[in-house]
Amino acid sequence: MSSPKEPRDLSSKHQLLSLVEANPFISQQDLADQLGLSRSAVAGHLAQLTKEGRILGRAYVLPQRQPIVCLGGTNLDRKLRGLGELQMGSSNPARQHESPGGVARNIAENLARLGLPVHFLTAVGRDAAGQALLAQLQALGVDCAGCLQAADAPTGSYTAVLDPRGELLIALADMALTDRLDPMFLRQTAPHRAAARWVVADLNLSRQTLDELRAEARVRGQSLLLVAVSEPKMAHLGEDLRGVELLVLNRGELQALTGRKLGSESALRAAWRQLREAGLKRLVMSDGARGLRFSEGDEFATMAPPELDPRSVREVTGAGDAMTAGIAAALHRDPDDLRAACALGLKLAALTLQSDATVSEALSPALLAPPV
Repeated sequence: MSSPKEPRDLSSKHQLLSLVEANPFISQQDLADQLGLSRSAVAGHLAQLTKEGRILGRAYVLPQRQPIVCLGGTNLDRKLRGLGELQMGSSNPARQHESPGGVARNIAENLARLGLPVHFLTAVGRDAAGQALLAQLQALGVDCAGCLQAADAPTGSYTAVLDPRGELLIALADMALTDRLDPMFLRQTAPHRAAARWVVADLNLSRQTLDELRAEARVRGQSLLLVAVSEPKMAHLGEDLRGVELLVLNRGELQALTGRKLGSESALRAAWRQLREAGLKRLVMSDGARGLRFSEGDEFATMAPPELDPRSVREVTGAGDAMTAGIAAALHRDPDDLRAACALGLKLAALTLQSDATVSEALSPALLAPPV
């Protein structure tokens, strides 16, 4: 027999849901006491909310609070910007700036600054740089449990040489530690990805690691977003793209992946069809000052970037990672609206272009607020 105090209408169900949202670890007995219900009645309502997908079981994880897991490279970024036109084979006066870097790491920081729950899995050295990189993310609320900390290798580094306008001329990367993010590491850290709604991984990972991630995504029904890091590393992806929800890359990387010259609209559409036939569900291609292209059914739609005063642009490093983070953040909220996700991605990229830092400190949860 149901208790007369049992919630029978929508407002009562919302009251129970509000208590769970305020404290996902609240016990059934505490819920019963606060609502004036029997424990069995609370258990029934929780079971119904779980069935409806409004909570996700113990500890009553709400869908919007499922973590985004980022997996891939971490390094210390060193940027040297010439003060005048650079002369090869000669010493050039420059200004130096150091900041945390690495594609997956940058994406994790962008997401954290947007107020989203983030779990980051990477490899660093047990040196001052590695400990500082993890501490900086943890201070922003990123969960770094499960990260590999090597005693026998230094933390990765990325050194970029920029011209006076902030355009990249050459970059040197030491990312050897990322090779230790192998299938065994994946198996050891599998529990850290179990609750994820989205897994975001960069193509610094090996072919074998990416194969296992794709298989894991298919088994768990998770959304896997892969982001390219360079043209040579497109070979890490392989030909079977089943299990990849979204691939983010640039025009050169798309050309390297498909083996096609992409000088025409028909070639771009053909490249998208080729990848879709290989199992890829969706595709985003950044296209520099022209904005980006994204898959929309059979088409490869275009989206222009926000207009910027050229004088406000500081440098390009990190803009692509910010774009990917914006896309992931929007899809975490609405997985079906890739167009809106691309718009947010371009907005975050524009903010980063106007910052000296690899991740703009202007990012905040307010950027995810729906338009009024």
